[in-house]
Amino acid sequence: MDIVFQISLFLFLLILGYAIGSYLEKQHYKSIQQREHETLHVPVITIGVKQAMPNAEQAQLFVGTVVISIDYFKRFSAALRNLVGGRITVYETLLDRGRREALLRMKTDAIEWGADKVMNVRIETATIGGRSGDNNSLGSIEVIAYGTGIK
Repeated sequence: MDIVFQISLFLFLLILGYAIGSYLEKQHYKSIQQREHETLHVPVITIGVKQAMPNAEQAQLFVGTVVISIDYFKRFSAALRNLVGGRITVYETLLDRGRREALLRMKTDAIEWGADKVMNVRIETATIGGRSGDNNSLGSIEVIAYGTGIK
């Protein structure tokens, strides 16, 4: 009887975590889409080596960073997917949200400064925690977007 209770509790918590995580992820995506729409007037541009740089009165470096934790459901789902191989879409959404959020934070700071555009944007990612050695913590991803705002 005790084992049935433990399994039921595990399944209940797994379903609860999935439901709450899905809801929060959808809310974050809605927030990202709204803020992306609000910042469309400032383009993000990457210029190649042989292209002429636009004239600018002022320029400043802007950085946007975000750290997003990997939840237990995503880890459990990814572990099941690792058994058979293939795309791990639960991690893809995590990276997509992190990339878009970091770009938005960088762009928002540039807009507050008065930038007309953000040039030569780069994106870096890193993992924090996770499975390194005997550490069995959940882990997180950090996404950093940086570029030069000009006016």
